[in-house]
Amino acid sequence: MKTLIAIPCMDYLEADFVECLTNLILNPRNPCEVEVRYLKASLIYDARNQIAKYVIQHPEYDYVLWLDSDMTFDADLLIKLMEDMEGRLAVTGLCFGRRPPFKPCIYNKLEVKQDGNVVLPVAENWYDYPRDEIFEVEACGFACVLMKREVLETMAIYGVPFYPVGGMGEDLTFCWRANKLGIKFHCDSRLKIGHIMRMQVDEYFRDQVVSRS
Repeated sequence: MKTLIAIPCMDYLEADFVECLTNLILNPRNPCEVEVRYLKASLIYDARNQIAKYVIQHPEYDYVLWLDSDMTFDADLLIKLMEDMEGRLAVTGLCFGRRPPFKPCIYNKLEVKQDGNVVLPVAENWYDYPRDEIFEVEACGFACVLMKREVLETMAIYGVPFYPVGGMGEDLTFCWRANKLGIKFHCDSRLKIGHIMRMQVDEYFRDQVVSRS
């Protein structure tokens, strides 16, 4: 059994991410062989589509673990996600946006409505998600998602399944298309994934922080 760790990236890898990735790869308890494929592209959806095509062309991969290059996670991440895959096709850890209000990157509603020639997505972040358990979600971000290769094989009918539509990101677009084919996504909220953020510290920021401390 073999898992491809897929890392689409625009320009750089965060040092903390590299440390987490190294610890994951070297974990002697991993339940399968792992291989890393890092793809740099100016458009993330293009990188994802290229990786999806690569996986379909290489049947030795049983799973794909999508990881964004600005995330942190435990060395046992793959072990725990593999345990969650029993009877499931795709599982994400619990991730949050890195800008206020730090929305959870899981959704309990995802619809696409048509208004003439305009496509209108309706996505609702799941704020009151179940704590510390596995549950089905309508959609999720792709910062940390383990999926079986059959998901990508099924989605190949779209040609470029990550190509965004209607103002949605490539990850929600993928989920929306997958939902139409009966593919379900799950979240394990016990898996706490960190999102590395950068901030500008200026007078205003400093005054706000000091006034609240």
